[in-house]
Amino acid sequence: MAKSIDVSDVNIYYGDFKAVEDVSMTIKAKSVTAFIGPSGCGKSTFLRTLNRMHEVIPGARVEGKIVVDGQSLYDPAVDPVEVRRRIGMVFQRPNPFPTMSIYDNVLAGNRLNSKRISRSEADAIVERSLRGANLWNEVKDRLGKPGMGLSGGQQQRLCIARAIAVEPEVLLMDEPCSALDPISTAAIEDLIHELKSDYTIVIVTHNMQQAARVSDDTGFFNLKAAGKPGHLVEFNPTKQMFTNPDNADTEAYISGRFG
Repeated sequence: MAKSIDVSDVNIYYGDFKAVEDVSMTIKAKSVTAFIGPSGCGKSTFLRTLNRMHEVIPGARVEGKIVVDGQSLYDPAVDPVEVRRRIGMVFQRPNPFPTMSIYDNVLAGNRLNSKRISRSEADAIVERSLRGANLWNEVKDRLGKPGMGLSGGQQQRLCIARAIAVEPEVLLMDEPCSALDPISTAAIEDLIHELKSDYTIVIVTHNMQQAARVSDDTGFFNLKAAGKPGHLVEFNPTKQMFTNPDNADTEAYISGRFG
């Protein structure tokens, strides 16, 4: 079941360097939230804190609270591996496992998380996940072929199928269309619209039109000054952000005057 995410006073560090400061927001369940802003302002860094992916970088740490369904993700008793199962991630470039078939790519997370899956269970998961990613009809007759043999847009949908196969509550997407052509981008955007009925989705994008098309709420990140931490300038419904933003810097960025 999709969950909301409550973020309170979050600061993100890499060693002594504060990369992002003082972020607070509520990400609604079964919605699409977009993060926009110039390069280097902390959007992707913040996104990765939502499922503790940033912790793979030595010295990375978070202050503040991120709460999903009443549970703090950074409570010492919480297993980060379980957090990453509940909150899936799709990266900027499609990354199917190169030595695996389409079938095995979809099941990779399940096999990592489960001791044993029967063949009938595996078949059901693969079909459900590929249908969920709008890819089943295109690949159902070649499930044993390498995932890397698909087109770029199909590979990205395969990665989305792999993410939803473990039945997460939240899907994070870090610029999921930046490496794709316009037709593949449109397919991913249509899929995002369909998936939000079952998942809470958070995307980072540099494409203003994409943010306007797919998201319900938008957060604008920016740097206070060169060398300073990134921060959340404004977080509001997308329609308001793109027609009547609260902050002059938001309007300047969206209209292309900087960034």
